[in-house]
Amino acid sequence: MKFMKLGSKPDLFQSEGNNVRFVSSELATDVIIIVDEVKLYLHKFPLLSKSYRLQRLILEANCEGTDKINMNDFPGGPRAFEICAKFCYGMTVTLSAYNVVAARCAAEYLEMTEDVEKGNLIYKIEVFLNSSVLRSWRDSIIVLQTTTSLMPWSEELKIEGRCIDSIASKSSVDPSSVHWSYTYNNRPIISDNKITEIQQKNLVPKDWWIEDICELDVDLYKRTMVAIKSRGRMSSDLIIEALKAYAMRWLPDSHDTLVADDYIRRNKSLVETIIWLLPSDKASVCSCRFLLKLLKVVILVDSGCFLKEELMNRISTQLDKASVKDLLIPSRSSGEIAYDVHLVQSLVNRFMIQERSARDMDYDDCENRAAGLILGHASLLSVGKLVDGYLAEIGSDPELPMSSFIDLVQSLPDAARPTHDGLYAAIDIFLKEHPDLTKADKKRLCSLLDLKKLTPDASIHAAQNDRLPLRVVVQVLFFEQMRAASTAGTLKAATNNILNGSTRLTGEVEEEWEAPASDNCKSLEKQLRFLKVEEDERLRRETKNENEKDNKSRLLPSRSRRILDKFWAGKVQVVQNNRSSETSGSSQSPPTSANPVEASTTKSSGSSSRHRRHSVS
Repeated sequence: MKFMKLGSKPDLFQSEGNNVRFVSSELATDVIIIVDEVKLYLHKFPLLSKSYRLQRLILEANCEGTDKINMNDFPGGPRAFEICAKFCYGMTVTLSAYNVVAARCAAEYLEMTEDVEKGNLIYKIEVFLNSSVLRSWRDSIIVLQTTTSLMPWSEELKIEGRCIDSIASKSSVDPSSVHWSYTYNNRPIISDNKITEIQQKNLVPKDWWIEDICELDVDLYKRTMVAIKSRGRMSSDLIIEALKAYAMRWLPDSHDTLVADDYIRRNKSLVETIIWLLPSDKASVCSCRFLLKLLKVVILVDSGCFLKEELMNRISTQLDKASVKDLLIPSRSSGEIAYDVHLVQSLVNRFMIQERSARDMDYDDCENRAAGLILGHASLLSVGKLVDGYLAEIGSDPELPMSSFIDLVQSLPDAARPTHDGLYAAIDIFLKEHPDLTKADKKRLCSLLDLKKLTPDASIHAAQNDRLPLRVVVQVLFFEQMRAASTAGTLKAATNNILNGSTRLTGEVEEEWEAPASDNCKSLEKQLRFLKVEEDERLRRETKNENEKDNKSRLLPSRSRRILDKFWAGKVQVVQNNRSSETSGSSQSPPTSANPVEASTTKSSGSSSRHRRHSVS
C-alpha cells in the first residue's frame, strides 16, 4: 500500500471527552468548528490561509457576533475535517488508500484550491492519487470501496470512474505482464511437480483478478464488469467465472436467508445484476448448475418474469447437463406440492422443441448430419434419465397430483427411454406414497410402462410387487417367459443352421428329411446329439446355481406362481384343442404336455426319434 506524508510539525490535537477536540498551544483558540456534534477548538489564522470557504464562514460569524461555525453536512465527518485542519497548521498528516478519498472530498468542500495558496491540499492529493494510488491494483480497489460512503462527492470528483478505469485496464493486461500482488485462493488441484513448475516459471493464471473484485459492492461491481467487458479483451468464459465467484461470495445457500427481510432487497439486486452481466454470445457456455441456482434465487426473491424466462431459455439448451438435485426447486405455493413441477415441465418442453428443431436442420454434408444425430440422441437419453430420476424424487410427495406426474412422463418421446427401469422405480415410489389410488388410476399409471423394456432384475421385482395391478403382473410374467423362450430358441436356430447348411424354405427341409440318408446326415446327427448334451449340461448347472442363491430375491411369490401356472395351463389347453382337430402324422410333434417342462422333454424325444428314423432309412 502506498502512503503520502504531509507537513512536518508534531501533532498537537488532543481530546477532551468523546465530542471535544482542541489544539494544545500557548495561544488561546478563537473559533469553534462543529462537525456532526464534535466540537473542534481552533485558531482562525491557519484556517483562513488555506480555505476559501472558511474565510467566508468566519466572516459571516464575526458579523453575527459569534465564534461558532456549524458544518453538519461535511463529507467524511470529523476525521476528514481534522486532516484538513492539520494540513492548515502544517502538522504531520499521513494519507493512504483508506482516507485519501475522504480527504479529497473534504478539501473540495473547504475549497482548498490553488487560488488560495500554491501547493494546496487539493493539488497534493491529486498528485498522490494519479502517481501512486491509481497505479496500484490493491489500492485502486480499496479506494473504490471507500467512495460508497462519500456519495455524491466522490462521483462528482470522478474518483469512482478513475478507479474503475484503473481496475479494468489492469485486469485486461496479459498475465505475463502482471507484476503486482493479488489474491488467488481458487487454485486447481494439481500435482506437486506441476506446482513447482509454476513457481519456477512465475506463471500468473488468467483469472488472477476475479477474487479481488468480489469484495466490491453490487453497484460498483456492475460498473467495473461493464468496463472490463467494454474493453473487449476478456473472454466470455472468464466473465462467467467472475460472475460465478461473485455469486458464490454473496448469495447465501440458505432458503431462509435468501428471503429474509433484511437481505431480500440486496439479494434481488445481486441476482439481477449477475443475470444482466451474463454474456449473450452463443459461443459462451455457462454451467447448467449455476443457471439453475440463479433461477432458484429469481423465483424465491420474485425478480420478475423477464429474468425467469431468460434463464429458462438458457437452461433448456443444456438441460442434459443438469442433475436431479439442481432441479429440486422449492414451490412458492404454501400448503401444496414441495417442488415446482410445472417449472421442470416447462424446461423439458422447451428442450424438446429445440431438440426437434435441431434434428430438422439441414446439414452441409452427411458427416455433419450423422454427428448431429448422434449428439442429439445422446442428449435426449441424458434428459430421459434425468427426468426419471426427478420423478423418483417428487413421487414421494403425498401432495403431488397424478396428472402432473403423468404429464411429465409423457413430455418425452419413447426414444428417450431405452429401458424403463427408472420409470418403473418412479411409478413404484408414487404408488407407495399414494395408497388410496383407485384401480383405474393405477391402471392408467402403469400403462405408461413398456414392460418389454424392463431388465430381468426389474421384471423380477415387478412380478413380486403387490402394489401393481394383477394384469400388469401377468404381462410381466408373460414377457419374461417370452424372453426365456427366445433365449432357448437361439440354440435351436443354431442347430437348424447346422442341419440345413444355410437358410432354406420349409419345403426344401421336408425334402431333405425324405431323402436317403448319407454320411453327411450321420455326421450332422452326431453334432446335434453333442449340442443337445451340452445344452442339458448347461441347464443343469444353471438350475443348481439358481437354487444356491437367495430364494427370497429370486423365487416368485405364491401369487405370481399361481398366475403363471394358470396362464400356461390355459395356453396348453388351447394348443391341445387346436391339435386334436388336425390329422396326426409321422412328421408332426407329439401332443404338448400340461407341464411346460414335460412338453419340452417330449418334444426333444420326438425330435430325436425322427432323426433316428431318418438315419436308419
